[in-house]
Amino acid sequence: MIDRPADTDLAYPLRTRIRLLLLRWLYTLTMYLATPVIIYRLFTRGLKFRGYLHRWPERFGHFKAPPFTADSIWVHAVSVGELNAAIPLIGAMRRRWPEHPMVVTTVTPTGSDRVRQVFGEDVFHVYLPYDLPRMVHRFLARVRPRLAVVMETEIWPNLFFACRKRGIPVVIANARLSERSLRGYGPVQPLAGEAIRSATFIAAQSQTDYDRFLSLGARPERLAMVGNIKYDIEVPAQVVDSGLAWRASADPRRPVWIAASTHEGEELAVVNAHLKLLGHFPDAMVIIAPRHPERFKAMTQLCENFGFRTRCRSEHGTALPDTQCFVVDTLGELLRFYAAADVAFVAGSLETIGGHNVLEPALLSKPIIVGPHTFNFGDITHLLVERGAAVRIDTGDALAEAVAWLLGSDVRMQRMGAAAVEVIAAERGALARTMILIERRLQS
Repeated sequence: MIDRPADTDLAYPLRTRIRLLLLRWLYTLTMYLATPVIIYRLFTRGLKFRGYLHRWPERFGHFKAPPFTADSIWVHAVSVGELNAAIPLIGAMRRRWPEHPMVVTTVTPTGSDRVRQVFGEDVFHVYLPYDLPRMVHRFLARVRPRLAVVMETEIWPNLFFACRKRGIPVVIANARLSERSLRGYGPVQPLAGEAIRSATFIAAQSQTDYDRFLSLGARPERLAMVGNIKYDIEVPAQVVDSGLAWRASADPRRPVWIAASTHEGEELAVVNAHLKLLGHFPDAMVIIAPRHPERFKAMTQLCENFGFRTRCRSEHGTALPDTQCFVVDTLGELLRFYAAADVAFVAGSLETIGGHNVLEPALLSKPIIVGPHTFNFGDITHLLVERGAAVRIDTGDALAEAVAWLLGSDVRMQRMGAAAVEVIAAERGALARTMILIERRLQS
């Protein structure tokens, strides 16, 4: 099932309309043909992380009907990072419009776990189905949203067109678009552009994101530079307290650094850096938090192979005064361990992955180290480096030197942490601005 050409903007010349329709047919056909590959990938990922083996019907639009019949507010956040940004927005919308049921969708099991951890049964949660017309229409018919809020970078043509056809306003909140993502659309960029034009409003994180959405085809009157909601995240006092309590069990006087959201290609650089660091700080400890659950056991094994005295969160809970490596093999606890550390290396930046969220350690007044590849959070990272809150290294070989440089001076660490807090304070306000935009679309 593919919607008729009526979904295509009739203001376009006939040739453009035919081209867009053809692209949409080819895109949908490709999605159908790729379904067996998608199922195979779900299965193979499930061998490493069991969460991918569960709740497959939801991914095809089959799920138990929600306990409401209409007028829900639907928020989509693909995984943990996007969901963390959505948490204050979801909380604000629930307080402002308690009469509207809240629906939250994710794509990954880790995102699903985070929804349950934060909201429990207070929101209706399912996986977002694949971007195939029948599945999308089945999902929308069950959920019947009054408004859709899509977080950050998720652009699904069939989904957006189905919302337009049903008259469901779509707000892309905290919207970002990296240069890599923009290039990645390739031959289907006109179709992605048409999907973007069907959005009711796009609240861009930065001027760079604003310009990229414009180049993709966004309507200027439906686009604004609103700022990053993640600046408005409040770290609960109990999270900081629990991090400090955990640190106390491992001797609060010893130097501790964290390598957060590491990927496979960065793991060796981290353990090599810690091996070198022990030459300067014999009592130092590194906290390593792998990005993906399938790397938990491998990371623990790597630390043990290097001869480090290693403990992990799931088995031991806490570190001991002589622990050299502590592996965080659980989900949803990164803020706690940022609070426990003196210095934060935000990974995903030594490889061409594009880096991960640098705002979380900044919120906790931690000096930050990043690698050369930070295009996923380019503007934020550049600002932190420019204001003296973060340092950038070129290679993994420089990681030990950077950590030692920071741990060697309490004054330097305090100055960088204070600079990070100042950056956060100056950039707050995006949440309130986004709420105003959403209220206008909800009322209309």
